[in-house]
Amino acid sequence: MPRLSPDAPFLHPGAQIVASSFGRWCEVGEAARVVNTSFADYAYCDRMADIANTSVGRFANIAAMTRIGPTDHPHANAAQHHFLYRSSYYWDDAPDDPAFFAARAARRTILGADCWIGHGAIVKPEVSVGIGAIVAAGAVVTRDVAPFMIVAGCPATALRPRFPAAIADRLMALAWWDWDHARLRAALDDFRALTAEAFVERYGG
Repeated sequence: MPRLSPDAPFLHPGAQIVASSFGRWCEVGEAARVVNTSFADYAYCDRMADIANTSVGRFANIAAMTRIGPTDHPHANAAQHHFLYRSSYYWDDAPDDPAFFAARAARRTILGADCWIGHGAIVKPEVSVGIGAIVAAGAVVTRDVAPFMIVAGCPATALRPRFPAAIADRLMALAWWDWDHARLRAALDDFRALTAEAFVERYGG
C-alpha cells in the first residue's frame, strides 16, 4: 500500500495543523506548521515549512524550511510589537484585537498547481505563484510569479521560463494536474520518460 492516502494527510512527527484543510494524497513534513491554509490534492510540504493563510494548489511542491505567507506586524503604528494585538498576553483587562487577526488572515498567498518552492524560500502574503513555476532556494518573493517562470534572488526576479511559450500554452491547455488518479497512473511511464514537448504531443495539449 502507498504511504500516502486519499482519506487523510500524512503528518510527520511534530507537524502542527491549525484551522487548515487537506485534499487527497497530501503530506506535511516533520515539525512543519500549517495555519489557516488549504492544501489541494497531492500537495505536500517538507520538514519545518511554515505556511500561513495560503491556498496551496494541486501537486504543489514545498521544500524544507520555507516560509509561505509570513504574517506582518502593524508597521504604520507607533509600535510594531505584538502587545498591540495580543494584548491579553500582557494585561488581564485588555482583549486581543480581532480586526487585526481577521485582516491578517484575509491576506492570502496563492500557490499554483505543480509549482516548486525551493529550500528556504519566502513567499510574501498576497502573492500568487503561477502553475508550474519554480522559486529558487533562498528567494524572497514579493511579487506575482507567472506560470512556468523560474525566479531567484532577494527580491526574487525572473530568470527565464521553463519552456518556450508554445509548450507552456499547450501544457496549460492539457492541464494534466486536473487528471484523476487512475489517469495519472496510466500516464506515469510517459511522465517519467518524455520531455514536456513530447508529452503534450502524445496527449494532445
